[in-house]
Amino acid sequence: MTQRKYESVWDAIEDDPVKREIYKLRSELMHVITHHVKANSLKQREVAKLLGITQPRVSTLMKGDFESFRLDALVGFALKCGHTVTIKAA
Repeated sequence: MTQRKYESVWDAIEDDPVKREIYKLRSELMHVITHHVKANSLKQREVAKLLGITQPRVSTLMKGDFESFRLDALVGFALKCGHTVTIKAA
């Protein structure tokens, strides 16, 4: 049995190239957002106010359930946290 090396977990588990790239973007944005929340010791109610979502949605976000959020929503959240978002196509 040969072992294959992948750049990301999404390369290993998702065959559809479009879904794979969207998952990569979503997971990266989730990481940036949750890191911001933790680094600033924000409470869920503060995050809800900052992002304009309900506290239960913040809970879902903090659990890393990125499939519950559209890519455009995650981009908006990252911007509201003070981050810059860019996409580089090659």
